[in-house]
Amino acid sequence: MISAVGLAKTFKTRRGEVEAVRGVDLEVKAGEIVGFLGPNGAGKTTTLRMLTTLLEPTAGTAIVAGADLRREPAEVRRRIGYVGQGGGTDGACTVAEELVTQAELYRIGAAEARERSQELLVQLELAGLEDRYIKTLSGGQKRRLDIALGLVHAPALVFLDEPTTGLDPQSRANLWSHVRRLRDDLETTVFLTTHYLEEADALCDRILIIDSGRIVAEGTPEELKSRISGDLVTIEVDDDPAAALTALEGLEGVRETSTSGRVLRVVVDSGGQILLGIMRAMDAASVPIASIQLARPTLDDVFLTLTGRSLRDDSPATANAAAPEPEAAS
Repeated sequence: MISAVGLAKTFKTRRGEVEAVRGVDLEVKAGEIVGFLGPNGAGKTTTLRMLTTLLEPTAGTAIVAGADLRREPAEVRRRIGYVGQGGGTDGACTVAEELVTQAELYRIGAAEARERSQELLVQLELAGLEDRYIKTLSGGQKRRLDIALGLVHAPALVFLDEPTTGLDPQSRANLWSHVRRLRDDLETTVFLTTHYLEEADALCDRILIIDSGRIVAEGTPEELKSRISGDLVTIEVDDDPAAALTALEGLEGVRETSTSGRVLRVVVDSGGQILLGIMRAMDAASVPIASIQLARPTLDDVFLTLTGRSLRDDSPATANAAAPEPEAAS
């Protein structure tokens, strides 16, 4: 459904050329839900915009929904659905008006547009809201309407950009079930970006992680988590973590360590057996422990290990250091 080779994008800025995407290779099979993850400035948004014809690649090739991205951009647009992060509805229109108008923009006849709209209203639990003004809908209802607009022309491939941002947990879980139905009931291929790792874990058949403009890992959620074998011990100390790192040097069973502020992340062979040894080593080095936790690896751990950053690390310092000007919204 998507096959990209060497996809790249270079921007010209006041500071010179910036390589936002540096040769992305990716494959998405028909009927998959694929998650596309990356920290701020990683090239995620730029890649998504290229695949949806919103940006022209500087280099590389891609076939999207059977059409050549560079030679047939109009055909790509006809064959895909795109649901942007901010939505694109008109609050002054009714739900039915918006859906029918969207269908007609794809040159679908009026009768078929109304029929298709009714089908989507039922599938996305919007039936009965046809005459409601969009501005009166709840956040979850608006987001489901956004998805309906992206599906009104029955595309085989739909791009969902941060589909649950701003939704409460109940609305987010509800939308997850609808995304699964796109694949299970409609056989639609879904390519989504998200800042919620639990969302990627729950929804995605496969995950692609991009960092510094390149794909750094891909696989099922379980395959990615298995890359970090062993257990994770998270230790918060009261003082500078340097002394804690020194205390753990040479301790049997410790595979690797990393720090973030006063928090140490320690990958170990067997957490249950080594936990007491860690505490004794800290005590012997007179390092006060504020808290200590033992857990199995999660996707967040995988992401932090691969990129050195948390997916939701939106701090100004991190964003400014990592993101070139054109990628500020990534």
